[in-house]
Amino acid sequence: MNYQETLEYLYNCLPVFHLIGSEAYKPGLDNTVRLMEFLGNPHTKFRSIHVAGTNGKGSVSNFLAAILQESGYKVGLYTSPHLVDFGERIRINGLMIDENYVIDFISRHTDVIETVKPSFFELTMAMAFSYFADNKVDIAVIEVGLGGRLDSTNIINPELSIITNIGFDHVEFLGNTLPQIAYEKAGIIKKRVPVVVGEYLDETKPVFINKAAEMEADIYFVEDSIPLPKFVRYEANKMVFKHDNHEYSSDLIGQYQLKNIATVLFACDVINRSKSSIKVSSDAIFKGIENVCKITGLRGRWEILQNNPLIIADTGHNVPGIKVVVEQLKSHHYKSLRIIFGMVNDKDISGVLQLLPDNAIYYFTQAQVKRALSADELKQKAEVFNLRGKVYHTINDAVNAAINESDTDDLILITGSNFVVGEALGVFSQHTSM
Repeated sequence: MNYQETLEYLYNCLPVFHLIGSEAYKPGLDNTVRLMEFLGNPHTKFRSIHVAGTNGKGSVSNFLAAILQESGYKVGLYTSPHLVDFGERIRINGLMIDENYVIDFISRHTDVIETVKPSFFELTMAMAFSYFADNKVDIAVIEVGLGGRLDSTNIINPELSIITNIGFDHVEFLGNTLPQIAYEKAGIIKKRVPVVVGEYLDETKPVFINKAAEMEADIYFVEDSIPLPKFVRYEANKMVFKHDNHEYSSDLIGQYQLKNIATVLFACDVINRSKSSIKVSSDAIFKGIENVCKITGLRGRWEILQNNPLIIADTGHNVPGIKVVVEQLKSHHYKSLRIIFGMVNDKDISGVLQLLPDNAIYYFTQAQVKRALSADELKQKAEVFNLRGKVYHTINDAVNAAINESDTDDLILITGSNFVVGEALGVFSQHTSM
């Protein structure tokens, strides 16, 4: 098989959560443990940091990977889902996994795959851990896929655990109360491994405290420990912020990133105070934060795709995520606001729609995945909340229509789903390569 055929095998022969949803979800670690044993337990051959949370875990993971790389370490980074290319999920020092490794890994382990019958996520994670072990990374930053306690990644024994925040998402798997969801996220807390919690609520803090006490783990709450960095201005597609009376910047813009930056800053302090030989300097911390997108290849977080008209893509896809996206819009001035919007069908559709501004022109659309909510149905649901616009059955059509109808001082926002943003990035890549 070539690379494309190998990816088709992965997508077609294994249950893929990001494409089909709950049918692909396999709670528990039994499959993962069996798979790891077949592969020689690669997850025990490198150090790691484990990152969970409802939102922000991808950004925090990328920040940490960039900082560790700036500190001179060989750094693995495992995140999900990908937006454009499968290789985005598995990186070493910012470079996507070698395509030949993907081909060889699958061809060498077909018998194991047929025996264990892992999910797409389980096998992809196993591939990542094998890749990191084979390439002898110094440390890997591992983003939880879903939840924590029963997530496949929870087989690692990290140097540090991080929980960014708790909100309502994947309630069919994690529970329909915030304490229940917090309990699942807190499942990544390991025996005597420090844990950093970015944000908490009155009803979730005791859950974290109790779990940390049970595991004899030192626990730190960022909100109680350091002040939030202050937004200063946007400058040359970077966000300038103030911390400890000094100005710094980041190419990962969006003021909601300041909470993630606070979590990262405190996590770095915990790393430096730990017994681990891994250490990061202040210079590496702020160089990593400043150039995180350049260093790790992170995309889709308030990413500016074009100016005149200003086009921004953001992967906000649930109620907490859309809240911060809508808040971020307030920092921009524009003549007309145009929103290219699509969702998957297993989210809180009404909860998201009621947050969206009713003064925008909407381009209701759908990604080419089974989980996508049809654009026609989305439009009908949106009209209940006085959101008006037209239906476009492909992302390409929606993007082209929005651009053709825009004045140079309009703002076009692309959001609502990782898949909508991913396909839009593909559209812009094609345009720029022509």
